[in-house]
Amino acid sequence: MNIAVNNGDWSGSWVAERLGVELVGDDGLRALLGLALRRNPKRAHLLVSNVLGKHVPQSPAVVYGHGSALGRRVRELLGDEEAARAVVVGYAETATGLGHCVADGIGLAPYLHSTRRPVPGVTPAGGFEESHSHATSHLLLPEDPALLSGDGPLVLVDDEFSTGNTILNTIRDLHARYPRKRYVVVALVDMRSAADAGRLDDLADEIGARVDLVAGACGTVKLPDGVLEKGQALVARYEESAAADDAPGAGASGPIAQFPAPLGGETGRRPQEQPRVGARGTARPGPTGPQPTRDLITRVDLHWPHGLPDGGRHGFGTAHRIRLEAALPAMAARLAEALPLGARRVLTLGFEELMYTPLRVARELEPLVPAEVRYSTTTRSPVLAVDDPGYAIRSRLVFPAHDDPADGPGERYAYNVAGAGFDAVVVFVDSAGDTPELHAPDGLLARLGAYVPHVLLAVVPSYVPAPTEESPAMLPEPLRGPAFSSYPPEDVGWLLQDLSDVTLEAPTEEREEAIQSGGAHYAESLPQEYQPSERYQALFHAALETSAARIAQAVGVVTETVLAERSARPVLVSLARAGTPVGVLMRRWARFRYGLDLPHYAVSIVRGRGIDANALRYLADRHDPRDVVFVDGWTGKGAITRELADAIVEFQEREGVFGFDPEIAVLADPGSCVRTYGTREDFLIPSACLNSTVSGLISRTVLRADLVGPNDFHGAKFYRELAGADVSVAFLEAVSAHFPAAVDAVDAAVKELAAADRTPTWEGWAAVERISEEYGIHDVNLVKPGVGETTRVLLRRVPWKILARAGAGADLDHVRLLAEQRGVPVEEVGELPYTCVGLIHPKYTRGATGADGRAVNV
Repeated sequence: MNIAVNNGDWSGSWVAERLGVELVGDDGLRALLGLALRRNPKRAHLLVSNVLGKHVPQSPAVVYGHGSALGRRVRELLGDEEAARAVVVGYAETATGLGHCVADGIGLAPYLHSTRRPVPGVTPAGGFEESHSHATSHLLLPEDPALLSGDGPLVLVDDEFSTGNTILNTIRDLHARYPRKRYVVVALVDMRSAADAGRLDDLADEIGARVDLVAGACGTVKLPDGVLEKGQALVARYEESAAADDAPGAGASGPIAQFPAPLGGETGRRPQEQPRVGARGTARPGPTGPQPTRDLITRVDLHWPHGLPDGGRHGFGTAHRIRLEAALPAMAARLAEALPLGARRVLTLGFEELMYTPLRVARELEPLVPAEVRYSTTTRSPVLAVDDPGYAIRSRLVFPAHDDPADGPGERYAYNVAGAGFDAVVVFVDSAGDTPELHAPDGLLARLGAYVPHVLLAVVPSYVPAPTEESPAMLPEPLRGPAFSSYPPEDVGWLLQDLSDVTLEAPTEEREEAIQSGGAHYAESLPQEYQPSERYQALFHAALETSAARIAQAVGVVTETVLAERSARPVLVSLARAGTPVGVLMRRWARFRYGLDLPHYAVSIVRGRGIDANALRYLADRHDPRDVVFVDGWTGKGAITRELADAIVEFQEREGVFGFDPEIAVLADPGSCVRTYGTREDFLIPSACLNSTVSGLISRTVLRADLVGPNDFHGAKFYRELAGADVSVAFLEAVSAHFPAAVDAVDAAVKELAAADRTPTWEGWAAVERISEEYGIHDVNLVKPGVGETTRVLLRRVPWKILARAGAGADLDHVRLLAEQRGVPVEEVGELPYTCVGLIHPKYTRGATGADGRAVNV
């Protein structure tokens, strides 16, 4: 992508003429790079990128376009299979945004950038030195320690590739910790000298790995002998003149004046700081004339998504990218509304390592407003400013650091901002940088306010990983298959205790009598496991074949909604056991679509008793409660939804642990009880047709005082003896096979849902209350709406009758068969919000299994 950035003099001619420096290489090299000088004992000249968005304000579309184009080239180099396994690392501070753009261009690559900001509680996964930089130490602080430990390609991104020392240091350090077979080095420009050109190949031979290079342009800087000393002398001379002009009595009337002839005897323009900083850091006005310092800064609340990282300091994965993409339009719209009317030239100004977030918001803002939008970033790099068209840094603002840096206080800089004609600037900082120093009289906001009429401030929450601590000894680790359940161990961890050796089953009629008489709670015993006949098994398989594609789409929709709206790193917590197959499928969708390995647990919730508090303690100890997403199969009348909400409030008040969101994510929400769902249709979910044999061979959960102590998880049984009839994994595989074909429909449905009003209406609860009264039951707990709940009534309880919506088709074949086997009448109803409703016998007597009390063998 060749973009002519400068239409007049090349912005490196001033340095080239005075120091004899030559920039040679590709035709488009001078459009990409200018030259400046800096006080640095290692390298006097600075290559200034016109498309990086650091020192030179540039169109955000241009900046993002260059980075993402490099990423697409990396994907072409690696091929789709290897690109899907790649991890991208960018360098602080100048390439944090560029690296993120490269990761976007690759596609699904997770991203991490180095940082100079230590974070308490986060163990470094590596570190290295940048030999030519003024600040050298880099840290790698991934939240997930496994991020760098894979064997896929590692893509290293920097703005320029000069000596190669930084890359060599990085690869050596990381290869010693996490060896792999392939590395790709990416840079906007490859500026290595002939002497340095072969060092990558030498390193590849040394470590036994392949190392490729992808660059936007190639060239080299030819430096004459003595250039470092000559450059340092030139910088010193100009800085001394500026300091003398700032001294009391100097009488300077403005920042532009003729200097004494510089080196070589020629006359040049005075180096500028707009505002210039004198001996005590006092701002002075620039050529555009002084503007009153703004005491009132306009804050813009972007409504940044909760828990979304502000960048790649601790890792930024595919799920994060999904949430950010979904939120960007609204954030840009809020910013557009906050801009002053008539603004013609707007700058979005990032903050040191915080480059990607302001870039993406600026890119989204650009087409929304009539103003010319530009993007650049503050920096800790000191550069000489010279007001000359042939010099890359025309002006400089100096202000104190405002994020309590680990290396102590110091100066920070914003280049090419003052005097550039901006009538509004939006300053982006993370919350760690929103300090009194930022708002001080000599702080960044005041410096900007002296020269820009309108200053806006957008603060992005600083993302800090939740500290990890050991779980209390009283809480055991989750149970996993094959020791407990027929699911693979990675699919789900059961926060339950194994009661397989305890006899808990009771005849259905005895259980119903005890439950309705108040003599026992339904969770104190288990129903006898229904053993399906061959005819019923055939119905299950036919239903699965018919509905697998529809289920796959619903799984995709609810998973994408969770990733976009609830958490970038959700911890799936299914409500055992009906929610567990759905939780496993959601986990498998996230892995299929984005390569995510989401944690998934199954916990017990009991109507009237609440959720397992010890399970919540375990989750709060191991994860951020804000990332927990509770999962169930479907909603009926919403009793469990209400039960969970009440239980979470009680837990928070008792334990002082906050952050759990009681909103359940379900596959189907026919009762309109939740906002996060795959569909609101009431259709047959085949996992509802069976009991343990489609749920990992796990029973319903049990809560009984003599079995479950105060420090125990609720219990359940593993029916190993039913392995011959188990279809749990077959169900998962049948649905997962439809994932690829469902992608387009899922994306369309998610987009439609995002714009829809999904506020729960609780119409299911209203219908249940009406049915309870119409049929003389007078107990909503005996009315079970929906296909799934009706199936449960027929399998576990004493049914009275089944209400079926007129015209319901194959979704009710298994219900009709079960009703026939149990002698239960099926009554067709014209106006029914559900496909069917199961009514539990309201006046139970021993031996009654149907409406007329006849005993029927199943």
